[in-house]
Amino acid sequence: MISRIMKWALAKVPRPLLIRLSYLVQWVAPVIFKGNKFVDPIDGRGYSRFFPYGYGNNQRENALCPGTNSLERHRLLWLYLKDHTDFLTRPQKLLHIAPEQCFYGRFRKMKHLDYTTADLFSPLADLRFDVQNIPIEDNTYDTIFCNHVLEHVDSDHQAMVELHRILKPGGLAIMQVPLDPDYEKTDEDITIKDPAERERRFRQYDHVRLYGQDYPDRLKAAGFKVTVFDAQKELPSGFFEKYALPKREMLYVCTK
Repeated sequence: MISRIMKWALAKVPRPLLIRLSYLVQWVAPVIFKGNKFVDPIDGRGYSRFFPYGYGNNQRENALCPGTNSLERHRLLWLYLKDHTDFLTRPQKLLHIAPEQCFYGRFRKMKHLDYTTADLFSPLADLRFDVQNIPIEDNTYDTIFCNHVLEHVDSDHQAMVELHRILKPGGLAIMQVPLDPDYEKTDEDITIKDPAERERRFRQYDHVRLYGQDYPDRLKAAGFKVTVFDAQKELPSGFFEKYALPKREMLYVCTK
C-alpha cells in the first residue's frame, strides 16, 4: 500500500506541493513508526520502518525516513559531515542549492552557519537562479551543497564551472548525483523530451543523464580537486543496515 502511494505521489503531485505536504507526515511519523529496526543519524530516532522511494520501476525499499524525509544519500552525507569534517562547528558561509528538507531546518538553527538557500522552484529557497548562470560574485562561499541537481541541467559542465567560480579558495563543495558504478561513462542526451523514455534511460522522468565512473573526471575538468570518500571502506559495516545506507555510493568531495 505505501509503495503504491509513494509511486502515485511522486508521479502526480507537483514537487513544491509535495514538500509542503511532507511536513505534515513528519509531525506524526516518529510516533507512528517508532521502533528499533532502523535509525536515522540525522535526528537520532529509531523507526520500525523506512518508506520505499523512487520513480516508476526504480523504487528502492527502506529508502525514505518518514520522520526527516532523508534518503540514503542524505544519511551518508550527514555521517560524513559529522564524523569526518568540522562542518558542524566551524563558522562558514554556506550555499545550499535545492535544499533538502532533512537538512534545511537543522542548518537554519546552526548559529555558526551563514546559510543561504537557492533553487528555481522550491518554497525553501532564498534565491532563485539557474545553476548554469549564477548571479553571485566570485569566491563568495566557504561551502556549497548542490545535490541531485546536475542531472537535470543541459550543461552540467557550465554548472560545475559556475559552482567552482563562486567557491572560495580552500572551500568545500559536495555535488551528489545519481550514479551507476557499472557505467564506465555517463549516459546523457539532452534532446530526449519524452518523460517515459527519460525514466527508462536515466531512471527519472526529468533527468537528462545518468552518471558513470567518469563523474570525478568531469568535476576535475571544471577546475575542482576531487577526493573520493568510499563509504564501504570508511564506515563500520554495521552502519549500512542500521542506517539503511547505500553500500556502493561514493562521495566525491570537491575543493578549490
